[in-house]
Amino acid sequence: MSTVNLTINNKPVAVEAGSTILEAAEKLDIKIPTLCHFKMDAFHVEHRCGSCRICVVEVEKRPNLAPACCTPVMEGMVVHTNTLRAINARRAILDLLLSDHPKDCLTCPKSLNCELQKIAEELGVHNLQYSGEQSTYELDESSAAIRRDLDKCIMCRRCENACNNIQTVGVLSGVGRGFNAVVAPAGLKKLADTQCVFCGQCVQACPVGALTEINYKYDVWRALNDKSKTVVFQTAPAVRVAIGEAFGMEPGSISTGKMVTALKMLGADKVFDTNFSADLTIMEEGTELIERIKKNENLPILTSCCPGWVKFLEHQFPELTYMPSTAKSPQQMFGAIAKSYYCEKTGIKPEDLIVVSVMPCLAKKYEAARPEFTRDGVRDVDIVLTTRELAEMFHEAGIQFDKLEDSEYDSPLGEGTGAATIFGTSGGVLEAALRTAADILSGKDVQEIDYTPVRGLEGIKEAEVDVGGIKLKAAICSGLGNARKLLEKIKAGEAKYHAIEIMACPGGCIDGGGQPYHHGNTEIIRKRMEALYQDDLNHPIRKSHQNKSIQKLYEEYLGEPGSHLAHKLLHTSYTARKKF
Repeated sequence: MSTVNLTINNKPVAVEAGSTILEAAEKLDIKIPTLCHFKMDAFHVEHRCGSCRICVVEVEKRPNLAPACCTPVMEGMVVHTNTLRAINARRAILDLLLSDHPKDCLTCPKSLNCELQKIAEELGVHNLQYSGEQSTYELDESSAAIRRDLDKCIMCRRCENACNNIQTVGVLSGVGRGFNAVVAPAGLKKLADTQCVFCGQCVQACPVGALTEINYKYDVWRALNDKSKTVVFQTAPAVRVAIGEAFGMEPGSISTGKMVTALKMLGADKVFDTNFSADLTIMEEGTELIERIKKNENLPILTSCCPGWVKFLEHQFPELTYMPSTAKSPQQMFGAIAKSYYCEKTGIKPEDLIVVSVMPCLAKKYEAARPEFTRDGVRDVDIVLTTRELAEMFHEAGIQFDKLEDSEYDSPLGEGTGAATIFGTSGGVLEAALRTAADILSGKDVQEIDYTPVRGLEGIKEAEVDVGGIKLKAAICSGLGNARKLLEKIKAGEAKYHAIEIMACPGGCIDGGGQPYHHGNTEIIRKRMEALYQDDLNHPIRKSHQNKSIQKLYEEYLGEPGSHLAHKLLHTSYTARKKF
């Protein structure tokens, strides 16, 4: 490996050839401000287009200032990051950005998480030097998931990189020229009129408030204050290892019990666990997997838990819509069981039961609004909040989350297993299915249940595991760009598997578009993943089919996995959609 020697602020440093000035400065702990630069080491993701120019530095013997994020180092290069010329240039660039930026920081959804706001504070910008016309665009809330406010777009193009290069969805690009340039769908189309999958990775990447979630907090507050309604919450696995970050807790803190306590303090009538319906998903999806393997038909089976991935398949690979499991996602299974089985047991009318989901995901908002998940005019899931929205509600209520005592989930929809917990990370759904399939196919209570080859943050993982005497070849994929690579291989006959787990977000739900902002720090995502596996180890029951409440549900109501009633409530179909 060749190295390059250079000097930054009179300090010598040696870095790998091909590195940028920004990377060399980081090695010396020299901070250079950036806006357009975005890096996620664990996923080998980096965006360095140099469009914002906030990172300009002086390089000796060069007439112009150089953007540090995309200027490669050269042998003997002498760089100065904090000269008066560089600092004045950054201030001027920042002033120009702010002159065409709304001044509603107090009410902006990204307030205190805004990188533009942070840099303005760091550079001491308290008076704007420039004033003039501001660009104005129509606010886009056409989808149920993502709010697009192009008035706040700073043309950093990070969302474009997330959409086109990481996820390969291909919705966003530069539109317009000069003063009117923004990043948006072609023709400034509304997101609902495109092939957007609402994964929310553009929202995670956006440094300002141009892309945020559509907020449903006030719908929940109204429901909680409506005495004619019963309000129940379900909380997803990935939420419990991330929500504490909003209250100063370490990433990966397992906050399940505190979250239940806080929801009860908000006024929730019951707090249930999406882990319950994740176990239910394994019963239905696992049964389907076993049937397909035995018949050697429609393989590989593709997991169907991620609505972003499902919509991606419908648009990008409509000819493969026969491959995914027909099982609904855990969110939708929970809603269907709550509005049927639970309502029958409690005597509550389905229309009087408000099901609120707390999810790490923006696509879950879109999923809950899909018309096939409404029966007799009643939605299975009424409102979906992100982890961020729930944290905001706790703050609004003055709840000191980190100081709360733990509480238990309510019954009968609150019991989950360790297998369900790991649904929140890449590889978890498949591992949970393997644990159940191994027992069913072997007729034994298999003790070796840690399928470590399917774990990790790598974009594509392959594993061949012995499941009840059958050599099952599986692939695990996170990030839609990786999903595209895998599916293209399958279409070309270059790869064959029995089962494939796909999650839209790199790393899985722990990195969902609705999680607390990590600003590219993949160590945070790794800690969330490790916490889920620890939570799994802590569970007394680690196999979905051993969940007593799930067994009771089948005995009392559904009959058996794959029954007529199970198919009616817990299964769905997919739609081949237009590719724009």
